Formats: sequence, C-alpha cells, structure tokens
Amino acid sequence: MSTTPSSSETAPAGGPTVRIGVLVPLTRPGWVEAGQHLLAGLELAVRDVNDAGGVAGRPIELVVRDTAADPRRAAAAVDELAQLGVAALAGEYHSVVARTAAARADALGLPFLCSSAVLDALTEQPTPWVARLAPPQSHGWRTYADFLLGTGHRRIAVAAQSSVYWASGIRILRDRFASHGGTVVEFDMGALAPTALCDELVDQRASALLLLVGSPEPAVSIVKSVRGDQRLAELLIGAPAGQPEFTEWAGLLGNDGAAIPFLRYLPEHLSPLGTRVDKALRERLATSPSFVAFEGYDTVAVLADVLRSHGGDRARIADSWPRVAVEGTRGRIQFSRMPGISVWQWARAPIQVVDRDPAEPEHFRILHVG
Repeated sequence: MSTTPSSSETAPAGGPTVRIGVLVPLTRPGWVEAGQHLLAGLELAVRDVNDAGGVAGRPIELVVRDTAADPRRAAAAVDELAQLGVAALAGEYHSVVARTAAARADALGLPFLCSSAVLDALTEQPTPWVARLAPPQSHGWRTYADFLLGTGHRRIAVAAQSSVYWASGIRILRDRFASHGGTVVEFDMGALAPTALCDELVDQRASALLLLVGSPEPAVSIVKSVRGDQRLAELLIGAPAGQPEFTEWAGLLGNDGAAIPFLRYLPEHLSPLGTRVDKALRERLATSPSFVAFEGYDTVAVLADVLRSHGGDRARIADSWPRVAVEGTRGRIQFSRMPGISVWQWARAPIQVVDRDPAEPEHFRILHVG
C-alpha cells in the first residue's frame, strides 16, 4: 500500500500526539488534484490547531494513506489505521471509496468524518459512527437539475461510465426532469468513442450534455470532440461532479474547458475564518484553493473541537456528532439526521453552480445558488 508521511505540522511540546487517520486519493486513477487540495486543507488546519496549543496540550498528527480511488485499498487502510490506534478517520473524495471506508469504520467502531464524498447511501444502514460535511448527492444534483431547467433545458444527454455514483446521479436527474416534463438520454461511454457520441447527440437533439465520467479521461477527449463538431456549436456541456474545478482541467483544455457548469460547495461569501484560510491555502497550493481544500480544513476544525470536549475515546467521539457546533470556513457546522441519509449530515452545506469564465478561464462565474 502506498503511504505518504504522517504530518503533524507545527506541534506544540507536550504529551503524546492525537492521531487522526486520513484517506485521500494521491495517485491515479484517483482525482489526484482533489486529493492534494483535500490534504492541504487538512494539514493547514492541523498547523493552526497545533500552533494554538493542540488538544489539551497534545498535538494532532495526521496519519495519511493514499486510496488511489480504490475501495479495496481504502478498506485495508481503515483496518490498518484502526490498529494503529487513531482516534478518528477523516477525508476521502471519491464517493464509492468513501462508501467502502464508511462500512469498515462502522464495523470496527471507528468514528469517520467524511470530508467530500456525496453519495446518499454512504452506508447501507443508519450508523452512529459516520458524519459528513459535503451535501448529499440528491441535494446537490437536484440543485444542478434546477439550474438546467431554469435555463430552458428540457432534453439533456448524459455521457456515463459504469459506477454506483454515476448511476445514482442519473436517477436523480431523471426524477427531477421527469417531474418537469423533461427527458434524460443516457449514453454508455464504455461502448461509444467520443466521435460516435457526437453523432448520437446530433440524432437525439439534446440541448445539453453532462459528463458523468472520469477526469482527465475520457472527459477531456469528449469535450474536445464536442467542441470541435460544428453541428454541436449550441450544445451546453456540463459536469456536475466538478471536473472543471481543478487547474489540470484548464491546462489540458484551455478555452474549451470554460463555460462548463459544475457543482461547487462554497458560499457566496466566506466567513472571516474562511477568508484567512483562503489566503493561507493560496500560499500553500500556489493556486486558487478548490472547495475541497476548505472541506479538508473544516474536517479538522470539527474533529479538534470534538477532541477537546470529549477526548480521544472513539465511542464518545461518535456520540458527540449531534452536539457539534463549530464555526467553519463556510458557515456554522452542525450535524443532524436527514430523511434518506444514513449518516450524521451537515444539512446546511453551501451549494453553487459555477463555470469558468470564457473571457478569463482562470476565474469562476456563479450561475446558480442552491
């Protein structure tokens, strides 16, 4: 298993460290840039907590494991981290990986604060051990569907790969569009080349194409094929899962990667803490931080508060989820039970639909707020 060094950042002198296990995708086929941003946020928050004296004088230490978007690696990492005595588990970006990690954490009695994954059914049954910061997929993707419907789209196409996550997204879109008299046409990218997809899109007369596929491939190839086909000049391309958020996207596609709406979990205005963290993340990443970096920071902010109040006992940490009340970078974080969601959920996580501005692809435009 690939392992990155543990990180305690600036640790105060004192007792033994409080160890938090971290799951992040840092190698392919994972979305590596997302993993890097998530880890940057986690590490920055650890530095801030430790600079302020840690948890009752004990520094926090992150024990990082690379999942590479592989559920089996994640399951093995959870087992290892539990044996290493971590107080809690944090992180993960990919929903399918986080689902496996959550199942193992539940089985082992290990508290897991999931930073970024959105799949509604993060566990098969309700669990007291798992809490989540990112909004449920059903909430975010309904917001995205409402944006499309509000801008006049009634017949859309999706280019999809086989995945529980993509299949869940398609169901959400179909239900929302059907309730407004719309239609969703699905194309299996396991059977179609990007050029063949263009022919199908012309035949189907869809007004928008959503990329429910991995990044950079086949997403980049699909965008290039569609942008280069004059028959599809008026077609909107969308990417609800957030592929255009990252600098790799802009580097590979340039102007072709602009005007592709995606979901971003940021408020219109960051809190004072968020403004300070934004500046520090820019210095750490040497680029604009994605929403994933803020999710990472907020994860440690919550866990540090819980550890200060309840210590490192795993059962007490899990029991504390409904009593959390922490000012994060994107608002006040509290967890509750939501209908149809099996974990403790931050119900007020912010949701935006944004795109890269065609006039300035390095800048984002807010198109819709959920």
